[in-house]
Amino acid sequence: MADQLTGLLSPFLRSRRTAAVAPFLGQGPLLDIGCGTGALARDVDSTRYLGVDQDEESISIAKNLFPAHRFLTLPEFAQSHNENQFERIVGLAVIEHVEDPQKWLTWLRTLLKPGGQIVLTTPHPSIRGVHEFGGHIGLFSREGAMEHRELINRDRMIQLAETSGFRVRHFRRFLSGCNQLFVLEATGG
Repeated sequence: MADQLTGLLSPFLRSRRTAAVAPFLGQGPLLDIGCGTGALARDVDSTRYLGVDQDEESISIAKNLFPAHRFLTLPEFAQSHNENQFERIVGLAVIEHVEDPQKWLTWLRTLLKPGGQIVLTTPHPSIRGVHEFGGHIGLFSREGAMEHRELINRDRMIQLAETSGFRVRHFRRFLSGCNQLFVLEATGG
């Protein structure tokens, strides 16, 4: 399903996630993992941006909206990209949909250049009921709420980061505490 912007408030929520990560976008090559229709591309120069999503329809829309930017489906990306390529990897409301967050973070770490960072947003677990009810009545994406595998709080993210070779460099809650921003940096060599 293309980008899951089916809820009345979904575009607003996306804009708040994008604003939250804006100070952490860096200057070098950036991977927008789970890019959807490419909204983050508005804030990143096309010469350093690559958007990747598993949904082919979303990628098609993104290519039309941002023709100067590069977009790939997840299988295309997997075939064409190697380790240590990106200064920043951004995942806006993605990790809660991933089957194995620790494995996913470990894979993303291989794509980072030395000193690179992963910037994530994710809903706070305390709002699960609100999110599901909001999806049911059309305020939020019903599909998005149904596809949540794990809502991750700060303690859980610290644990996931440590087991994946990261430390949490920055954390804050936004949208009245309903969402979280995490900046992870690689530890060791």
